[in-house]
Amino acid sequence: MRLLLPLLGLLFSQCDLRPPDPVPAPLQVDGGTVERLSDFPSHFVAPRNVDVWLPEGYGDGTSYPVLYLHDGQMLYAASTTWNGQEWGVDETMGQLLRQASIRPAIIVGIWNSDATRHADYFPQRPFENLSPSYRESLLQKTKPGTDAPLFAAAVQSDRYLQFITEELKPTIDRQYATLPEREHTFIGGSSMGGLISMYALCEYPEVFSAAACLSTHWPGIFEVENNPIPDAFIAYLREQLPDPGTQRWYFDYGTATLDTLYEPFQVRVDEIFREKGYPTADWQSLKFAGADHSENAWRRRLAVPLQFLLGPQ
Repeated sequence: MRLLLPLLGLLFSQCDLRPPDPVPAPLQVDGGTVERLSDFPSHFVAPRNVDVWLPEGYGDGTSYPVLYLHDGQMLYAASTTWNGQEWGVDETMGQLLRQASIRPAIIVGIWNSDATRHADYFPQRPFENLSPSYRESLLQKTKPGTDAPLFAAAVQSDRYLQFITEELKPTIDRQYATLPEREHTFIGGSSMGGLISMYALCEYPEVFSAAACLSTHWPGIFEVENNPIPDAFIAYLREQLPDPGTQRWYFDYGTATLDTLYEPFQVRVDEIFREKGYPTADWQSLKFAGADHSENAWRRRLAVPLQFLLGPQ
């Protein structure tokens, strides 16, 4: 079915879910411009906003690589986020472009749907390899310190990736000056966004050629005691990781707050890449001592994964 993506994109353009027209986003950005595709409709997941950052000089006939980022509402404007923090994508992209450290690119920020974020981002095939009783127990969990369900719906990350690959990407390629080939198409995110980026690169190697996974949330939930989830993720990656030379991977983690949980699992993931023979040009795994689990922390080191993904080839 994935070989039919161009055809699916054509069919999507003719179906009843008309993609929204881009409009200027109500955001103050430092360099470039942001256009919003409001309440982007989908056959697969709930509608959500999509913010498209365009570099300075866009519209001069140049075509650009595209980086898809999850949790899109956290990327540009701290004044509009739930915690007053942001990734600072516009500032970091602008600085790196002025330094000629990266190629110009289009950044597509896909908003999460809040309530179903965990259901959208939790890799589905590893989830389905857990025991039925444990899967059921996960669906009963609540968010820490609240009565709200952690999973407000059944795990639907396969559908979320169908939304990106079969609906969103064809629209972005149609409406913007992109380089649509896999070698120019990347994906990234933090925490649960790191997990779904890992899953996307494994499930759709014909669409994406590289992923940036910051503070990847290998536990899947918020405890590690008697938790089989990391083993399921690592077993999946061991089975699905392509041979070196076809993809590029970036991982990192901090050592404070929630990031304190990640190092033992990331060490095991790193061993898989070593066993596969991935060279450092195609795989980085970095530890940032003292960094916590926050947009402020990811902002401070964002230049590193951006240079890995978009550095001169």
